[in-house]
Amino acid sequence: MSSHSEDEDKTIYKVVVNHEEQYSIWPEYKENPLGWNDAGKTGPKAECLAFVKEVWTDMRPLSLRKKMEEMAQNPPASPPPTSSSEPHESLVDKLCVGEHPVIASVHPEGSVQGFKDAVDRGYVRVKFTNTKGGTELGFKLDKDASDFKEANFEEGTGRGRVAGDLTLDYVRVRCVANIDLATLAGEGHLEKIGEASSG
Repeated sequence: MSSHSEDEDKTIYKVVVNHEEQYSIWPEYKENPLGWNDAGKTGPKAECLAFVKEVWTDMRPLSLRKKMEEMAQNPPASPPPTSSSEPHESLVDKLCVGEHPVIASVHPEGSVQGFKDAVDRGYVRVKFTNTKGGTELGFKLDKDASDFKEANFEEGTGRGRVAGDLTLDYVRVRCVANIDLATLAGEGHLEKIGEASSG
């Protein structure tokens, strides 16, 4: 039999417990480790381990148990209702109210030339940055509704107004954004396109 090492362990152990009510065993002759106190049981290793198994029925630390009990008694309050009278304001409705921060989505990033190329091609991308994850919209430029009189593409100064129609969440909308060429940022909004345009 080769389990003589267990038989040779004549050490007397004590059960110790910490502030989180976690248990362990420790040689009785040694000073307790910092933060651990006697649990009131001493004896051979097997006896101490049996005691630990009996008393330590919940392995979660005390602080976690308390927190979970507290949460069970006082569940977190549900988030306050949105200011809108509708239970869930759609993205389209949100972007149709007021002005919202936008950036011109151009590649390479932050390039006025890239923005000019997009305008020349007649297709631009604008990203609304204050929506969850950002909302990037691409649309065909409506030349009549867009305005670049104040835009100086060569010097990267002034402002340009881009406008165009697209479908977002099955709703036909017009995107209108004023872009500052120095930062390629600005503000924009959506306008719902009247359904009575089937002619």
